[in-house]
Amino acid sequence: MIRHRRTATAAAALALGAVATAVLGFAAPASAHVTINPKEATQGGYGRFAFRVPNESDTAATTKVEVVLPENAPVGSVSTMPVPGWTVAVEKRKVDPPVEVHGSQLTEVVAKLTWTATGDAAVKPGQFQEFPVSMGPLPQVDTMVFKTLQTYSDGNVQRWIEEPTPGGEEPESPAPVLTLTAASPSAAPTGGVPAQADDDDDDAEGDGLAIGLGIAGLVAGAGGLLLGGLAFARTRREPTPKA
Repeated sequence: MIRHRRTATAAAALALGAVATAVLGFAAPASAHVTINPKEATQGGYGRFAFRVPNESDTAATTKVEVVLPENAPVGSVSTMPVPGWTVAVEKRKVDPPVEVHGSQLTEVVAKLTWTATGDAAVKPGQFQEFPVSMGPLPQVDTMVFKTLQTYSDGNVQRWIEEPTPGGEEPESPAPVLTLTAASPSAAPTGGVPAQADDDDDDAEGDGLAIGLGIAGLVAGAGGLLLGGLAFARTRREPTPKA
């Protein structure tokens, strides 16, 4: 009975939550803004990311998306993937000190990416579009904030530019944020500890082999004793032949 009551209570709570969401729209703002996916990456590495842009208007379509790369975290290599029906414009800026990429010192990096819809490719109401980007090496910072402008066919512009506040609530118009974590420590160099580990493994294998051979010897010895005992008993049972 207790299980049934808990099930009924949970179902009722879910039903009330669904009604509240449908009537008041509590869940809508949490997932309607522009995001970057994945949201986490490793410092110093390369990654493929997608700016996901949902259309929030009921009557207008999204025709242009502008993504500004953070000035405090320049990235040496930035490339875009073609999106059918969209063109992309790349703006660059000077940096000092230069950014190193594969031994080369770059004094110019990408500052802004602008995608513009052509023909009937605009993001219509109820739809979303992803704009893939490859970036790296990722800078040695904790976060990268990509301020984004979303332009609609009716002229309205949604400014996703508010930066997050540590420990605070999510802003009303948050910018996409990429969280960067430090790379894991490199593996220990060969020699020393790894060599000792190999020796220990060899010793363990040798010990195992010796134990196995010892057990096999005991089994063989026990078998020999058993056969010898049977032979002795048989000899005693057989009658002594008469002269």
